[in-house]
Amino acid sequence: MSMHSSRIGLVLIALIAGLGANTAFTASPSVTAVLGNSEAVVGQTVQMEIKVTGANNADLPAEISVDGLEIHETGTSRQFEMHNLTTNSSTVYIYTILPLKPGTFTIPPQMIRVGSSSLRTPALKLNVSDSPNRSTRSNQTAQPASPNQLVFAELIVPKKSAFVGEIVPAEIRLGFDPRAHPKLIDGPEVSGQGFTAQKLQQGGENLETINGRTYDLVTFKTAIAAARSGKFDLGPVKAKAQVLTPRGPGTRRSRSPFDLFNLDDPFSDPFFSDPFGQLGERREVEINSDPVAFEVKPLPPNAPASFSGAIGNFTMTTEAKPKSVLVGDPITVTSTISGRGNFDRVNAPALEDDHGWHKYPPSSKFKQDDEVGISGTKTFEMVLSPNEKKQSIPLLAFSYFDPVKERYMTLHSDPIAITVQGGAAPGPSIAAQPSSPTPATMSAVPAKPQDILYQLTERGRMQSFMPLYARPIFWTSQLIPLLILLGFAGWKMRQARIGNREARRIAALQHEAAELMRKLRRNDVSPREYYAEASRVVRVKAALARNTDPNAIDAETAADTFGLNGDSRERLKRLFEQSDELQYSGTHNGSERISPETRHDVLELLDDLRV
Repeated sequence: MSMHSSRIGLVLIALIAGLGANTAFTASPSVTAVLGNSEAVVGQTVQMEIKVTGANNADLPAEISVDGLEIHETGTSRQFEMHNLTTNSSTVYIYTILPLKPGTFTIPPQMIRVGSSSLRTPALKLNVSDSPNRSTRSNQTAQPASPNQLVFAELIVPKKSAFVGEIVPAEIRLGFDPRAHPKLIDGPEVSGQGFTAQKLQQGGENLETINGRTYDLVTFKTAIAAARSGKFDLGPVKAKAQVLTPRGPGTRRSRSPFDLFNLDDPFSDPFFSDPFGQLGERREVEINSDPVAFEVKPLPPNAPASFSGAIGNFTMTTEAKPKSVLVGDPITVTSTISGRGNFDRVNAPALEDDHGWHKYPPSSKFKQDDEVGISGTKTFEMVLSPNEKKQSIPLLAFSYFDPVKERYMTLHSDPIAITVQGGAAPGPSIAAQPSSPTPATMSAVPAKPQDILYQLTERGRMQSFMPLYARPIFWTSQLIPLLILLGFAGWKMRQARIGNREARRIAALQHEAAELMRKLRRNDVSPREYYAEASRVVRVKAALARNTDPNAIDAETAADTFGLNGDSRERLKRLFEQSDELQYSGTHNGSERISPETRHDVLELLDDLRV
């Protein structure tokens, strides 16, 4: 009977194991890829989703290279499905595609590593039409005949509107007719006010046929960010080049030999058969592109407390080491912010509750994933020290503004469990008191004699005939007032040093303000330097009045300090705005001189700033 029961038990165990295996079984890994929209225009983003089913981890590229498209991974999501006791898990990898030029593009199959096997996505096609507001290259170059038509420039911006502080990629293309042997003298630069441009990075060089003629195209990449809201003109792009031109008399031809759009080919001239002969000479030509109209929108109000100006699309991961410490020991919390946006405004995540923690300033490092630093990863390391027993790291919050969704987003770290041991030192133990003597003990202790001899003996034990100055307690009592005196003298010396340091700081600020005022009365400074020094004078004077750091002073604080109102407050505000605008507008702007009327108005305002 027992053997029969054992066999039944084995059969049941086998059935349960088989059922569990069937439940845990997942289909073999597979992959699919779809576009959110197969039609787009230049500057309009499109989403692509790559779905990997039957695998928890897969190795996918962070970006996909297609000429004319910018494709970057921007997020992931996980899905679980169950059919007939079969569980399928899938991970969806989301990519954002930004078209840079019109045309039909094929996104090639992508190799995806899943464990030891490889999967391939299908090829996808995206049709991109030209934006109605985008100037075509043919229109830019089809100008009246000029030697400049041997070269041209164009500024390509994928979108015509953005928010204040939003990073927008831009591309500069310079075209050269190789038969004129052009040579670039001054590299391209983007002129304009109200925005900043990152350092140009040369992207590549290739030949392209435009209007039936071949040009050598040199591409530069950069990124722009607006400093204030409003409507601006980006550009024009300016550059200088040398081209080879004929040295013959002007009557040689009635038209310019460099008109690239005449039916007659200018390079059929015999001059070009021997470009290095006596018939040719090099001339400098300026290259200018058309400006691009750009609208900048202000950020919406009511930003989260942890918002530091980050604009884009980001993800955050957090880890902490070690996870088991004593009270007062350091814990390193590492936060990684990845994505695409203005990483120069990405600050460390903020602690939502720092009670019971000592926090040290974080360090950071940035690794960019493209030429101009729009996409990448920024890593912060923050050291926390618990002041009491804790069970988890406080949650971290990072806020940013999503320009696509046009709203603020806040990321929170996952809870991280830790163990903190130790605490306040235990109090001193109380020594056990002797128990009360029993009656038997009391009877066993002989009674003290009450005669004179006993009293003299007891008094001899209590007193000593040693001189007072030879006793330790005498010198100890003398040391206490000495220490108090030394401490008081040290405190007075420290107060004197603090007073001297404060006096030196005030004197240095007063000297700085006087030197700046003397410099502002001269006529040899540019507007950018002039307004920067004028706003510095305001900050220094307000800092002296409020006894604070000049760098903490803004226009409103200064106006409140000096009790300004009406016209004076507006003039001070315009002074700060003009300084900020010239600082953001680039090094080549604001090189002209300040007019005497403007100088007199600024100096009059600065002289009237008194508490």
